[in-house]
Amino acid sequence: MYHFFVSKDQLLDGGKKISITGADYNHMANVLRMKEGEEFSVSIRTDEGDAAITDSEDEFSGYNEYRYGIEQITADEIIGELRFIKESGAELPSKIYLFQGLPKADKMELIIQKAVELGAYQIIPVAMKRSVVKLDEKKAQNKIKRWQAIAESAAKQSKRGIIPNVHMPVTMKEALEIAKDLDVKLLPYEQAEGMEYTRKVISQIKPGESIGIFVGPEGGFDDKEVEAATNAGFKSITMGKRILRTETAGFTMLSWLLYTLER
Repeated sequence: MYHFFVSKDQLLDGGKKISITGADYNHMANVLRMKEGEEFSVSIRTDEGDAAITDSEDEFSGYNEYRYGIEQITADEIIGELRFIKESGAELPSKIYLFQGLPKADKMELIIQKAVELGAYQIIPVAMKRSVVKLDEKKAQNKIKRWQAIAESAAKQSKRGIIPNVHMPVTMKEALEIAKDLDVKLLPYEQAEGMEYTRKVISQIKPGESIGIFVGPEGGFDDKEVEAATNAGFKSITMGKRILRTETAGFTMLSWLLYTLER
């Protein structure tokens, strides 16, 4: 079942039908070679890129998954007919914010792809003291376009109800400001207490609580960054006796949280 993200203005006849044009039309008609009668699913996109999240009684709001059957294929448009609405179970009950120290080369692309698959709500790249990569505004803008496209592709593949947002790169100080109101703040750190403390911290997280994870770049955190994060309420936790790569650390934390939250 192929999954797509659409705008509300693509809904016709109160949502009973849907119009697919542009890049999605090309992908469905020319790449996937879908035929009349085949089904596809969609989530409703907002201007911010996330699926609509409102308290409205409109049934085309929220994290639902909408199943359409292809009714007609023209030269530039696919018309789908609504078959049923399925309440999406793809989203975790907590919003997880991954604050990722900027890594070298193309590692950030892999991190974004897998973080989206594992349920992250937002990915915030952070320029830390030991980050080798330095992005000026122009480079950052170009990277964000690429990273957001990867997030959308991963969201489609994993049938997410939203497209997680990839934030513009920020400084450590700005990252701590973004994280200040989160309910749970975690700092995987090789010099943290033993695994028993980590188990205790994670087991106490309740569904619905917002969670921030800070992951250092290849060179790890600078001592002053650890001090600043600790002062901001982050709890230093360990991920075992082995030193993990920056990309592995984020995946490990997200996997643990997925296991804990999806009860």
